[in-house]
Amino acid sequence: MSDLYVSWSEYHQKIEQLAAIVHSSDWKFNQIVCIAKGGLRIGDIFARIFDQPLAIMSTASYGGAGNRVRGSIVFSRDLSMTTTNLGSHILLVDDLADSGVTLKRTADWLNHYHGFYIDEVRTAVLWYKDCSVIKPDYYVDYLADNPWIHQPFEKYEEMSPSDLSGVSF
Repeated sequence: MSDLYVSWSEYHQKIEQLAAIVHSSDWKFNQIVCIAKGGLRIGDIFARIFDQPLAIMSTASYGGAGNRVRGSIVFSRDLSMTTTNLGSHILLVDDLADSGVTLKRTADWLNHYHGFYIDEVRTAVLWYKDCSVIKPDYYVDYLADNPWIHQPFEKYEEMSPSDLSGVSF
């Protein structure tokens, strides 16, 4: 497995590319659901660009050394959202479809708990790996060699508040 290093600038360009891809599809959605933590930045930017409400589904599946060990998926009990009901056409966003299990299970969770309101769920990610069990509806890069992606915010996973002591701003 190779490694892919992404800078902040590249990361934001990928989000904008993904927004352009979704927009060019002419599909109209009325709710964005992001998978936290990886999809938070994408969901926030999409909510601003598309002027649609954002809901957050918190999940966790990675831990261990360097946060690289995939474990079982844990879901929050509820969505965090500011609307009374979930929209009928949902764009589910995350940073990547690695194994694809989180993306697939989150879509299943949405249909199970909010299916009464939902007519359609589509998925959007920055990176779609070949090893994923699901093909996202929208993605920027297909990665046939399944690299480990080093995203620019990874440094914060190794940082503590005390690391910031004495740093001049």
